[in-house]
Order: sequence, then C-alpha cells, then structure tokens
Amino acid sequence: MISIRQLSLFGCIVRNQFHTTSVYAEIRKLARLRVVDNSEIGKRAMAEGKPPKCIHVYNKRMVAKLGDKVLVAVKGQKKKAILVGCKQRQQSKIPQYDSNNIVLIDDNGTPLGTRIHVPVPTILRTTLKEKAQSKGTDYSKLLGITNRFV
Repeated sequence: MISIRQLSLFGCIVRNQFHTTSVYAEIRKLARLRVVDNSEIGKRAMAEGKPPKCIHVYNKRMVAKLGDKVLVAVKGQKKKAILVGCKQRQQSKIPQYDSNNIVLIDDNGTPLGTRIHVPVPTILRTTLKEKAQSKGTDYSKLLGITNRFV
C-alpha cells in the first residue's frame, strides 16, 4: 500500500476525480459556442442541438477574448463571428457569462441576424470601435441591433 506521503513525492496525488482550470473556459479551437442572434442558420443549429464550434481565432495568442473575431463551423458551413459573452474570468466591471456567446457576421462586419437576445457588455462599444478604426470593418450595425447593454 502506498501512502499519501509517497504519492506526493512523485507529484501524483489524486484527491478529486476531475479538476477544473481556466483553460476550459477559454475560447480556443474546437470550443463550443452559443449563437445569440436571430440568424436563420444559428437558430437551426441551436434548435438541433449541434452548436457551432470554433475553427480559428483571429489574434496572435489564439485565445479569444471579449470582442474578438472567430471563425466557426455551423451546419457544415464556415462563418465568421464576434464573441459577445465569455465564460472565462473577466477583468473588473466586465460581466462573466454562463456560456460563450457569439453573433454571426459577414466578411465586412454586418451581422446576419436582426436582433441580439442577450445583454451585451458596454465595454464592447469601445472595443469594437477601436477595432473598426484599425481594421477598416464596420461594427456599428452590430451595436445597433443590440437591445440591452450591461
């Protein structure tokens, strides 16, 4: 019989059957996301229980934060999306969501849906305006279809 002291020397103490770390809450490749707009393809995917998966994150770290653009696979198609809600721990005064929420967009930044069903953080206004000026895309329509800000 091996004691806990001997196991700790080898660095393999197992107290719980599973562990949770912040890695599981980040948006990386193959992360499942939730479409929160009323686009037709997003509604069908969520109704069938096949949520979109992240294929690519458009930044250097390959970990998406709030307001980042991601490429997702929805119903066998590739679509671009903006991350509007995140599970991972946020900075102060930024709300933390229960699910990773996205809004599907076109190549030029216009949203595919006409309404966003969840509240969007107010910091997203400044984040998307800065990205619009540097990248040349227009995210003002995405902010325009948002009903509620938190």
